[in-house]
Formats: sequence, structure tokens, C-alpha cells
Amino acid sequence: MKKKIGMNKSTYNNMITLGIVVAAYIIIQILISTGSVSSLMEGLLVPLCVYVILAISLNLTVGILGELSLGHAGFMCVGAFASAFFSRLTEDLITATYLRFLIALIIGAVCAAIFGIIIAVPVLRLKGDYLAITTLAFGEIIKNVVNVMYVGKDSTGIHFSMKNAMDLNLKEGGDVIIKGAQGITGTPTDSNFTIGIILVLVTMIVVMNIIKSSTGRAITSIRDNRIAAESIGINITKYKVITFAISAAFAGVAGVLYSHNLSTLTATPKNFGYNMSILILVFVVLGGMGNIRGSMIAAIVLTLIPEYLRFMQDYRMLHKRKGAE
Repeated sequence: MKKKIGMNKSTYNNMITLGIVVAAYIIIQILISTGSVSSLMEGLLVPLCVYVILAISLNLTVGILGELSLGHAGFMCVGAFASAFFSRLTEDLITATYLRFLIALIIGAVCAAIFGIIIAVPVLRLKGDYLAITTLAFGEIIKNVVNVMYVGKDSTGIHFSMKNAMDLNLKEGGDVIIKGAQGITGTPTDSNFTIGIILVLVTMIVVMNIIKSSTGRAITSIRDNRIAAESIGINITKYKVITFAISAAFAGVAGVLYSHNLSTLTATPKNFGYNMSILILVFVVLGGMGNIRGSMIAAIVLTLIPEYLRFMQDYRMLHKRKGAE
């Protein structure tokens, strides 16, 4: 009887969290239609959805599995560039905006999940700081590799180089899509706030159902006591890889949403570097390990506070001026 009540309480809390997201969407849409939302706030709506998806997906690895990963921005980078490349490549072939974005979304998620599996198999044998350092290195490697990639297309097909655009040897009328450190320009801006909210809801529903499933219970048992979980026959490597792959896939989804909100995408440290991975981890820790609603709130608050405190940026120089005197 107690077990049943506990399950009902968990479902009830999940429904409240989903309801809060839907209610927030409706309220914001009403405010936008009445002109009560500033252009600054309106421009932050899609990035807010991106950060919420990243926070929820990383919580699956850090909060539920209990493994410290600092390479989440790398998976986001994979999803962002894979989907942006596809959209630029098929912009003239697939004119239906939502169909093109849906395919790009699947490609971004799958590519990120594949990288998640590739990284997880050897890396998840490590623990603690060693795992964190290794995943951090992965994120930096991905960013640096993208910065030296040149990919173009012409009548003969797709060309790839890691030297410069001239080395692609494109024929007349060819187009350089990925331009090294300059990234990708001209990506169709197919994402919007409505799509962002839908993806947030999908991420929440999938993660919440995983946590409540037998897979989620196995993952939680690994976090609580690895030796005890292994002693009762739980395949630790299998569940770790599954968790890492799902978490990476949703990071890729966030990357797709992010890349299709911008006309220019570059793999700068600000976008996909170490600081981004740390910021996502801060969302998870501040919101509470394993707490989906808390991660969402932390992501929103920590994104909005710097924007609304911009008027105070001049005051940070006061202590320097005083010291100079």
C-alpha cells in the first residue's frame, strides 16, 4: 500500500512539473501577443529551452547515475554542427521547414548518441576526477576538431579538408559549408520558442519515465552501491553506456535547437567550451542532484539574472578605481 502511494506521489509531482512548463508557455505567449515582453527577453526564450534540456539531460548522468561528466558541451557541439550541416546541405532540396528540422533533429540526436557510446565504453571504467578530466578532454577535442574542419560541396559531391578552404578544390559554383574557425553561416533559422517548449516536454517525459522504469531503478542502484548492484547481476557497463548515450542524445537535441536559432554557428569556447560544460553542471548541482524541476529552475534563474543585472555592470569597476586612488 505504501509503495502504491509513493508511486502516485511521484507521478503527481511529475505532472505538476509538466503543468508548470505548459502554464509558463501559455503565459509567455499571452504576454508576447500583448507586447509586454521586451525584445531582450524574447530573444532569450529559445536559449532558455536549450539550457533546460541540457540541465535535464546532464542530470540523468550526474544526478541519477552518479558519474561526473564535464563533456556535455561536446555532445551539444556534435548535434549542433551535424544538424546545421544537414540543413545547409538540403536547404534547397527539402523546402518544408518542419520536415527539414525534424530530420535535422534526428540526425543531431543520433550523431551525439553515437559519440556518447564511443566515449562511454572506454571512459566509464574510470571514476571520479579521472572520469571528469577525460570527458572534459573529449569536449575540448571536439571543439578543436570542428575549428579546423573545412567541408564543401559541388557538382561532384562533398569535399573535406583539415587545412584550408582552397584545399577542397571545389569546382565552379561550389559552396563551402563548414569554414573552419568561421563555422557555418546561413543556417536556416527553423527553431522557435514553441518548438523549444515541445522539445523540453519530450525531454522531461522521457527522462522521468526512464527514472521510474526498471532501467532507472538499476541505474539508481549503481549510483547508491556499485558492488551490491553488481552482486545481484546488474550489468553495470551496459546501464552506464545506456545512460550516457541517452544523455548525449538530448544534449545533441539541445545543440540542434541552438544551431537553428542562429544564422551563424561557430565552435567558440563560449558556445561549446569548458565554461559551457561547467555552467550546465552548475545548473544540475544548484537545482539538486536528480531533481528535474530544480535543474529547470536553476537553468532559468542563472540565465536570466546576468541579463537583468546588466545595468549594474559599471559598478564592478568601483573597487578598482578606489584601489587606484
